[in-house]
Amino acid sequence: MAIEKATFGAGCFWGVEARFSELSGVLDTAVGYEGGQLEHPTYKEVCTDRTGHAEVVDVTFDPSRLSYESLLDAFFSLHDPTQVNRQGPDFGTQYRSVIFTHSDEQAAKAKAKIVELNASGSFRNPIATQVVPATIFWKAEEYHQRYLEKRGMASCHI
Repeated sequence: MAIEKATFGAGCFWGVEARFSELSGVLDTAVGYEGGQLEHPTYKEVCTDRTGHAEVVDVTFDPSRLSYESLLDAFFSLHDPTQVNRQGPDFGTQYRSVIFTHSDEQAAKAKAKIVELNASGSFRNPIATQVVPATIFWKAEEYHQRYLEKRGMASCHI
C-alpha cells in the first residue's frame, strides 16, 4: 500500500487534527510546528509568535482510499482561508492558513484549488492561504496529540 503525507495549517491544531482524523483513508495524524527558524520548538515558544512556525497537522493517508483533492476540500471547509494570521479568537503567524506541500503535484493541486475557489465566489474575500514546500515537521508535545479526543470533546471553536 502506498501512503502519502499532507501537511496543513488552519489555525489551532486541535480541532483541525480532530476533523482530519475522522476522514476515511486517513491512517494517522500528528500535530506540530512547521515553517519556522527555531529547531525543536515548544508550544510556549511558538505561541510567542517569534519563531515563524505555523501550528500544523501532519496527515498520513492512503491515496487509493482518499485523494489529496478531498483533503484540500476538507481543509478549505474547516477554516476561513481568507484570514491572514488568525482564525477565530486566535491571532499570530502561528495561526496562518498554509499548505506545506510534499511534491510538485501537491503544490499544483493546491494552487489550482485556490484559483478554483477564488473564481467560484465561495468566499467574499480572496484566499490568503500560503502554498509552500514542506520543511521540517516538529512534532508537538504529547499532551497536544489528539487533544480533543483525550478530553472527550468533539470540537473546539473552529
